[in-house]
Order: sequence, then C-alpha cells, then structure tokens
Amino acid sequence: GLNATVSTEVEFGVCTVTCGIGIREVLLTSGCPGTEAKCIVRVEECRGPADCGWGIPISEGLACVKMPCIYIPPENRFKYVWKMLIPNKTAQILPNDSAIMEVCRDTHSVTFQCETQENGNTIASVKYTVYATTEMETKKSRRTETGQSRRTMTDAILVFCLVTGIIVTVGVIFAMVFMILHRAVIKSIWESKSGQDNQEKKLANKRSLCNME
Repeated sequence: GLNATVSTEVEFGVCTVTCGIGIREVLLTSGCPGTEAKCIVRVEECRGPADCGWGIPISEGLACVKMPCIYIPPENRFKYVWKMLIPNKTAQILPNDSAIMEVCRDTHSVTFQCETQENGNTIASVKYTVYATTEMETKKSRRTETGQSRRTMTDAILVFCLVTGIIVTVGVIFAMVFMILHRAVIKSIWESKSGQDNQEKKLANKRSLCNME
C-alpha cells in the first residue's frame, strides 16, 4: 500500500469527454510504491458544458435510425427526456424515456433532442436530425455518383501511367536494338573520335615544345 507518512500530491488526468459527463483518472505524483513516478489512486466523474451540439446515430438505415443519449454506466442512474424540436414552436416531449431511441423516417426531416438529467438538472444534451426517406435516397445517389466519378478519375490516371510506361519501355527497347544492330558503326565513330582527340593532343604537345624552344 501507499506510505501514509509521505506527503502526497494529486494530478488529474484528461476528461474522456469535452461536453456532458465523462470520467478521468486521479494520479498520485508523490508517495507511489516502488519507483513509479505516478500511480492511479481512483477514477472519478468529470463534466463539461451540458450542450454537446449534434450527435452521430448508432445506426442509420434508409428506413430507421437509432440515436443514443449521453451517459456513463450505470444507464439507469439518469433520467432521459426526448424532445421533438419544431421550428417556431414549443418542443414536444416524447413518451420515450430510454437512453436509446429508434425512429423511422417520415416524409419530412425531423430534429430530436435528448436531455440527460440527474436530480432534476440537465447534465448533457444532444441533438439529431433524422432526414426524410427521399432526402436519404438523394444523398445515397449523390454518394454513388461521387464514388463513380472518383473511380473514373482513378482509372484514367492508371491508364495514363500504364500507357506512359509502355511507351518508355518500347523506346528503351528500340534504342538497345539500334545500338546492337549498328554496333560496328558506333564503334568506328567512337574510335575515329578518339583518334582525332589523340592527334589534337599530340599537336598541342608539339606546339608547347616549340614554344619552349
């Protein structure tokens, strides 16, 4: 165990959430057993701003959507209040009081909000937009078109690279064949060039000798 006679210092870890309710570690920075510089003494709750903005559904299909409230175990510790938000009207409280609600799509988009309450106080709030069936089909078709256009562009780039590689390879092969077939000519040209260079060097040496004399 920890030595109670040693003065202790406490450090708090990072909260697991930026809004609502989460957990964090409480670390001891002095008096840990052995050679440990820090050790966990407990895990406690931590809270951020209650408004968590817009959430992401657990599952979202063309027909129905599952939406979670914000909570930490145990689930039954909190009270959950689901509301349907109507523009320019008072929010309609729904009979559902569970942490997860499943709704099916309607002919128009609907915004839902879940308030997680404890002792009558709202400690977390999150909203979801459930789009209409027609909007989801439109989004799906747009995603399909985008995916097809990306695949088309990728295919075009691959074809271009393949054609360029073939052209370069064929050019190298032709160059090698040309050098093999005309090896004698290339050799004679190289030898004649080397001879001219040698003659020029000899003449230059003779001129330098004459100048010295």
